Amino acid sequence: MFAKEYYSLVAGLREYTLDGDAKGFDAAAIVAGICDELTASDAAQVRLLYGYYDCENLAALRAGRSAYDPLGNLSREELEEELKTPKRLPEPLAQVVRAYADPEGEDAETVNTAQRFEAALFGAYYAMCERRGGRFLRAWSQFDRTLRNVAAAVTARAAGRPVEEAVVGDGDVEQQLLRSSAADFGLRGELPYVDAVIAAVNDEANLLEKEHKIDLIRWNEAVELATFDYFNIDAILSYLVRINIVARWTRLDAARGRELFARLLEELDVREMIER
Repeated sequence: MFAKEYYSLVAGLREYTLDGDAKGFDAAAIVAGICDELTASDAAQVRLLYGYYDCENLAALRAGRSAYDPLGNLSREELEEELKTPKRLPEPLAQVVRAYADPEGEDAETVNTAQRFEAALFGAYYAMCERRGGRFLRAWSQFDRTLRNVAAAVTARAAGRPVEEAVVGDGDVEQQLLRSSAADFGLRGELPYVDAVIAAVNDEANLLEKEHKIDLIRWNEAVELATFDYFNIDAILSYLVRINIVARWTRLDAARGRELFARLLEELDVREMIER
């Protein structure tokens, strides 16, 4: 079965603008507008991508923190209800919530509640992407988990904290992060970006600069994963990953957010020229 091509939708993506005060850029509205044009199965891929923010919001809510990212699929009020009685969360995430709410219950038999709630929740999310995601989403979620794990492991090591408390998952890379004492965790030959992540975490005293360097690694990977996708759902997911990065930087640093958005529009223009 061939993937649906969204010629008109992709062509219209460049119409979004971002002015000096970041007004007119509404990531949630962009996502909603895109989903309105997708097939049901492709819209499900977008919701799965944004399930990451539901996990972040759930973890914050359960810990009593006020942080909330509006890019999630569910509102703060809906998430409050989900923590009491999960009904709208995907079942793998709901199972984690139920297990931690009732450590003696049936769900706790299949969820390792000895680990942090966040680790179990994000572990379930990434496993769900692996099972339900399409080509881009499977590759992106694997990359994203690995990148976050490497950054977290480097940070934990520098702070003298146990690396196992920071790592999510139990794949080959995760095991390497736990076992290796090498400066690069023995991953230089396996992960081309590992040195850049380590340098950003260890050498950059400015937190915003460090985050910016790591987000540029994410940005470039999103572009690379959709190199040969032009109008299908994988092209749209790649675009949305970059929209998410822009959205983050409009909150952290408006000027840098504008720079990233300009770069995104420029990349879209270059792609159009290549296709002609």
